[in-house]
Amino acid sequence: MASTAGLVPITRAFLAKYYDKYPYSPLYKELSPLIDSIKEQYSLLDLEYQKSSGRKKLLQDLLITVPHKLDENLWKNREQVEEILYLFEKAHWPATLKEQCSTSKKNVADVVEKYKVVLKDLLKEIEAFQAANSDRVYNMVVTYMPQDFRCSLIKQQRERSERKRQAEVEALVNNGGTIREKFALLWSQQMERRKQLAQLGSGSGLYKQLVKLLVGVPMVLLDFVKQINDHQGPMEEQRERYGPPVYEITSLSNSIRVFIELWWRTFNTSELKTDELLALLEKSVDAYVAEFRHYLKFMGGVFENSPFLITAEEAGITAEKSEDYEEIAIAPGKTHEVIQKVESEGSILAWDFRLSYGKDVGFQVDFIHENGSRVPMLPYKRYDANQPNLGDFPSPFVGQYKLVWDNSYSTFSRKVVRHKLDVIPPVGSQPTDGLTSDAEEQD
Repeated sequence: MASTAGLVPITRAFLAKYYDKYPYSPLYKELSPLIDSIKEQYSLLDLEYQKSSGRKKLLQDLLITVPHKLDENLWKNREQVEEILYLFEKAHWPATLKEQCSTSKKNVADVVEKYKVVLKDLLKEIEAFQAANSDRVYNMVVTYMPQDFRCSLIKQQRERSERKRQAEVEALVNNGGTIREKFALLWSQQMERRKQLAQLGSGSGLYKQLVKLLVGVPMVLLDFVKQINDHQGPMEEQRERYGPPVYEITSLSNSIRVFIELWWRTFNTSELKTDELLALLEKSVDAYVAEFRHYLKFMGGVFENSPFLITAEEAGITAEKSEDYEEIAIAPGKTHEVIQKVESEGSILAWDFRLSYGKDVGFQVDFIHENGSRVPMLPYKRYDANQPNLGDFPSPFVGQYKLVWDNSYSTFSRKVVRHKLDVIPPVGSQPTDGLTSDAEEQD
């Protein structure tokens, strides 16, 4: 197990300096004019489609909104490539193209077969890129975890979780789900991982201590997963630096898909010249594949060398922030009560307290029914001073829990207690699983 002593999560300021060493230079300088040319052509094709079919235009159903997140752009590109490959399957060709009754149509068929191979290879490269980033983050986390049964358990849980997600996708496809529905599910699964990760990392210091004790995850990793995807957090620097080129690539992939869809629908009736449309298709796909491969190779190099954890000195941190505890004084003969509301069954109610003045103090936890009756959850006990008292239990009920610090038995001595409370919501059966995927894009 590697030590995390003295390490803190990467900061946006650190990444800004780091990314200065990796300026992105596009391979194709004129993607925007090319996208405009495709849009002009598919708009003309859409008019022809409306004219020949008498139906409304298709553009609003085919065009996508380019996502903000870098990893979502990768998923969107995979979706668009699969949509193009679907259209390139011979079963989905226009009828006259299948017949290849002219030289121009044979040329179209030959180009389609050529780019089927090219795009299938690109699809594999995108998938490999995503998998490599996921594995890199997972391996980093494992490196900093105790190499014992807990690490093995997390590996098993990760494998089970991913098998379950894969089964969900296969079931959708086997039941006739569309490509769009498939990728909506894939992104939903990705956001589910991210949500679990956010829940894991967003707890206060006490929650982090519990996780550290229970599963061995160092607190600096919890800080990392909490901050990494915050709005205006460290990865926003990455989006600002490297978002624009991938946004353009995503726009190009969607434009190509829309162009082919409308061309196929008007192939038998189009008044536009087939040779000109074919030349535009070849130019567009060539530019798309080359630029995307260039982007993946570049980002792979950036990710490979980019750290997740850095020293406090590198982060510009001079002093560690202390945890905030509430301090209360309990007069002799009195008690101090705190009502803690729990909104989800199975949430963990956790506490940490210690006496900063006094010899000992009584403590108990009860659940309070709506009718006022109580159910003892933690039996009354007196706790000595000068030692931390850390505890928790999974709440069996939704409602109010009363935590009581007792000094009623004291006649003259007041007690001063510093305490912190947390309610930790359920985060699924494998909360640490999200650590393996949230930074597939390091986003």
